[in-house]
Amino acid sequence: VISECQRQQLESVSYSSRYALGLFYEAGTKIDVPWAGQYITSNPCIRFISIDNKKRNIESSEIGPSLVIHTTVSFGVTYLEHSTEDVQELIFQQLENILPGLPQPVATKCQKWRHSQVTSAAANSPGQMTLHLKPFLVCGGDGFTQSSFDGCITSALCVLEALKNHI
Repeated sequence: VISECQRQQLESVSYSSRYALGLFYEAGTKIDVPWAGQYITSNPCIRFISIDNKKRNIESSEIGPSLVIHTTVSFGVTYLEHSTEDVQELIFQQLENILPGLPQPVATKCQKWRHSQVTSAAANSPGQMTLHLKPFLVCGGDGFTQSSFDGCITSALCVLEALKNHI
């Protein structure tokens, strides 16, 4: 369905890998920090921490806060094939160094992102790639631009333009 050149371009896209850990707390739990999100530069495991209810400016007596912890790319690559349980424990250990004395969460969710962010987009395909004309098949996304909201918007506009030109 696609040409050898297109296949090679698609295979040339590379992604970083990382983990995200969600911690969910009982209603009324206080996470006593002055920020809603914190970019961490001094830890080999954790890159970013977000307190969801603070980030969204939502205070509720019925719903507890949640934290989302993103790992560094190097940590994600190193532990990509390890069990989620082992990785979660490593993240918890590092989190204790950053936020000592956090309360115990009532639930956790550790998510592996094998393909987290584009590190190298498809060459010669800014925004989209038309794979086939009949039937019309076009693909887009940050693999054709950059991993950012702007990159996704750029790709969507390029896909729309390709579709308009085909009609």
